[in-house]
Amino acid sequence: MVSEKTLEKVKILAGAAKYDVSCASSGSSRKNSGKGLGNAAPWGICHSFAEDGRCVSLFKIMLTNNCIYDCAYCLNRRTNDVKRTALTVNEVVELTMSFYRRNYIEGLFLSSGVIVNPDHTMAMMVRVAKDLRTVHNFNGYIHLKSIPGASDELIREAGLYADRLSVNIEIPTEQNLKLLAPEKDYKGIFMPMNAIRQNILVSKEEKMKYKSAPRFAPGGQSTQLIVGATPDSDKQILDLASSLYQQQQLKRVYYSGYIPINNHDSRLPAIVQPPLVREHRLYQSDWLLRFYNFRVDEIVNEKYPDLDLDIDPKLAYALRNPWIFPIDINKAPYEMILRIPGVGVNSAKMIVMSRRYGKINSLQLQKMGVVMKRAKYFITCHELASPTVNELTPDKLKVLLTEKSTKKANENLPKQLELFTDAHFAN
Repeated sequence: MVSEKTLEKVKILAGAAKYDVSCASSGSSRKNSGKGLGNAAPWGICHSFAEDGRCVSLFKIMLTNNCIYDCAYCLNRRTNDVKRTALTVNEVVELTMSFYRRNYIEGLFLSSGVIVNPDHTMAMMVRVAKDLRTVHNFNGYIHLKSIPGASDELIREAGLYADRLSVNIEIPTEQNLKLLAPEKDYKGIFMPMNAIRQNILVSKEEKMKYKSAPRFAPGGQSTQLIVGATPDSDKQILDLASSLYQQQQLKRVYYSGYIPINNHDSRLPAIVQPPLVREHRLYQSDWLLRFYNFRVDEIVNEKYPDLDLDIDPKLAYALRNPWIFPIDINKAPYEMILRIPGVGVNSAKMIVMSRRYGKINSLQLQKMGVVMKRAKYFITCHELASPTVNELTPDKLKVLLTEKSTKKANENLPKQLELFTDAHFAN
């Protein structure tokens, strides 16, 4: 039975952990009326998605919100006047097992403020994962936030028990990181990131030779970038994200719109609410980089260093490059079909497969999931008679499409932005 004192700690530390967007939080509250089994708490449980599409409920918690660092953008900074607390290793283990047995969760997402020093904090987090695996035989998902500055030995041990490790870069350029977090630098962040990458590569090689070789962080590693706390452009953010995917083989880069939690520091922007639309456009751009074979300079460049907030990045690319269009849907290669606004990865694959058996018309495209209200201006197909982007001109087409989007948005308010549907990223 979890004590009231421990539950009070959980409320504080789960709230402190909510600013880490490596898992999408979506808690709910349902009391047991006596007719059902169990109940749901509004704090501490979040949902993440596995590569196979499964939704996994995670116990998202911090070991402690005490911290020796004074990062201006962080709720848990040393100089912030917030209620402090900490869980012991045994408390985190017991809570995880208790929630797991009650089928509240399928795994653990554990982060922490830095106490004493990075090695001390990392060692405590490793003990949690080790106890869960070796003492309680816990086979659920474990995600540990690696502490910048922790030793390679602790990183290595963490990866033997955790499914995924992550090191948060937070600020997209080192100059601005040093401005807002003087006690941190990129060297301290990239050292554990490099160690994780090397250990993953070594583990894969050993696994090929010996089936019994232990797996190191089989879920890979991820990071988080804060958007809007500094004047860094979208080009700088996406350049960094692209290099992380290529050089560090990261599974995901998460983007978090800066939440104004420190209104007394002149180094931070004076904003009322986080830049959610910009965050959304960055996720769309990230999708283009990972699944649509776009390069960063095709999305943002020196002439256009920031994303257009009015339209999605694929549409912006198409309007800046009208000479590429219209694309013949029945003849173009797969790579070019992916460039068409309104066509997603799944739709592009179906188009290439289906046209082997005959010419494709607009009705068939709709059935394949193509968003014709956008795609029709950028394609030619069997019987489609619609003016193209070149006939309308890019400027007029942008006005036409944004007017339609605004009208539809007003009709459906309030509606939460949908970040991860294939059709949405295809637009």
